[in-house]
Amino acid sequence: MNTVPDEFLALQRLYHWEQTTPASITLTQPMGNGVTQDFTWAQVADQVRRMAAHLKSQAWEPGSKVAILSKNCAWWLMSDLAIWMAGYVSVPLYPTLASGTVRQILTHSEARACFVGKLDDWESMKAGVPNGLPCISYALSPADARQRFDSWNTICGRTEPLAGTPLRGADELATLIYTSGTTGLPKGVMHSFGNFSWALDQGIARIPMVAADRMLSYLPLAHVVERVLVEHGWLRTAMHVFFAESLDSFAADVQRARPTIFFSVPRLWVKFQQGVHQKVPPATLQFLLKIPLLGGLLRRKLLKALGLDQCRLAAGGAAPMPVALLAWYRNLGLPINEGYGMTENLALSHLTLPGKNQEGSVGPAYAGVQARIDGQTGEIQMRSDAVMQGYYKEPELSREVFTADGWLRTGDKGFSDAQSCLHITGRLKDLFKTSKGKYVAPAPIEDRLMMHDALEACVVTGANLSQPLGIVLLNANALAQTGDAAAKAALQASLATHLQTINSALDPHEQLACLIVVTTPWSVENDIITPTFKVKRNRIEEIYESQYERWENSGQKIIWQTA
Repeated sequence: MNTVPDEFLALQRLYHWEQTTPASITLTQPMGNGVTQDFTWAQVADQVRRMAAHLKSQAWEPGSKVAILSKNCAWWLMSDLAIWMAGYVSVPLYPTLASGTVRQILTHSEARACFVGKLDDWESMKAGVPNGLPCISYALSPADARQRFDSWNTICGRTEPLAGTPLRGADELATLIYTSGTTGLPKGVMHSFGNFSWALDQGIARIPMVAADRMLSYLPLAHVVERVLVEHGWLRTAMHVFFAESLDSFAADVQRARPTIFFSVPRLWVKFQQGVHQKVPPATLQFLLKIPLLGGLLRRKLLKALGLDQCRLAAGGAAPMPVALLAWYRNLGLPINEGYGMTENLALSHLTLPGKNQEGSVGPAYAGVQARIDGQTGEIQMRSDAVMQGYYKEPELSREVFTADGWLRTGDKGFSDAQSCLHITGRLKDLFKTSKGKYVAPAPIEDRLMMHDALEACVVTGANLSQPLGIVLLNANALAQTGDAAAKAALQASLATHLQTINSALDPHEQLACLIVVTTPWSVENDIITPTFKVKRNRIEEIYESQYERWENSGQKIIWQTA
């Protein structure tokens, strides 16, 4: 049973800041063309109270579900709080979902209404919103949504604020966080207010967060890490949260926020590194960083250019971070703490200790988290007060994800070292067996592949082949060079050398027969990656498996796949 004091639950934190620091600016929202809008705690609370009064007036039964379909913005956070204050349960949706998935989640969750906010592709998504579902638009919603639906500002303008301090108990259901669907249909993970509060307690013991901190919210708030670290970190500490406007403005958004705490997924950390290498070639950079005075000056200049010169704690997660990438950032003066967790445990399981070099692991467990390795399968299993209540309307799946004695099955394989640091070796379901009867764990090989500057993403596959294959996607910069014959030849030679280097460090049964270079993007739109940039292996198999045998028998080390 959760033991966190009621004063640390989400709504109580809002009331606390409303009363103690009403004039403090706490949210900064880009409005376009370089213009921003600041919100104080008093303004946040006032708008939340007005929207909560509107939602409550609908007289839905307590615990009804209300969805949020929007990119990150100030109104996203205020919508979540209004839903809770009205006595309901929030259902966030990723802002890049296909219309079919939007409909599936809205239908499965039995949503009574939906906030429709900032979206890049509303035209292709709106078919997923059932006819007749009440919707509310934001100031930054697409024009069509603003025309069709009642607006946030209109509702707040005509509605008196909800009075008092409505409370939600620690054991009450707060939200359904739908998984990103790498292994099938999204599942609605049920989390209580107490789950979030307990997770924050343990989280800030490992990552100290205070009111003076600044964070940039740009990864989807529908994802568990952003939800815990940004939303609930904000409510706990009253730190200043900035929002990103768009991909094109991202560099300016980071510069505006100058975050003191910054979380990113591995794919974006790689992009930042590649951006630096476009300006300073890797060999030159490594040479210059070794020069005492010049190296220190260059580190400060590069971090300032990234907008991370004020960052006191950087973190990564959601997928494995290559050790070489972690070492590169540490050499740049920005050590990255790697975390491990999943939606089902609010991403609170393990994290490397700040100030300690524990690269190659995800660190020790958080306080209050118990972890073990199953002796039969090598699966990582854990339990804590942050573990979900179950999957919504899926009792059988809920039973299957727990062991007979109540431990959460993570589906990941790993081991713990002498310092109690956990090492992830891959997903149980990702392991595949070659025709030689040998098992291959793809994740460690993929980590090494991704250290080539030309790559955006990769997958190692090859069940029942004599040797595995590497399928690699070029990034935009490398793709732009393939139109020039000489540049393409140089890239092919570089990839061949990279493959040879990787194979020389692998066991014979793990060595890659070849690299297939893909130029067609892998995206959320074509259902190959999830909204959190994880590659869907089952989709890779569907698209490319018919060609595996031909590729393996081609005798070529680098194969270009243009369709």
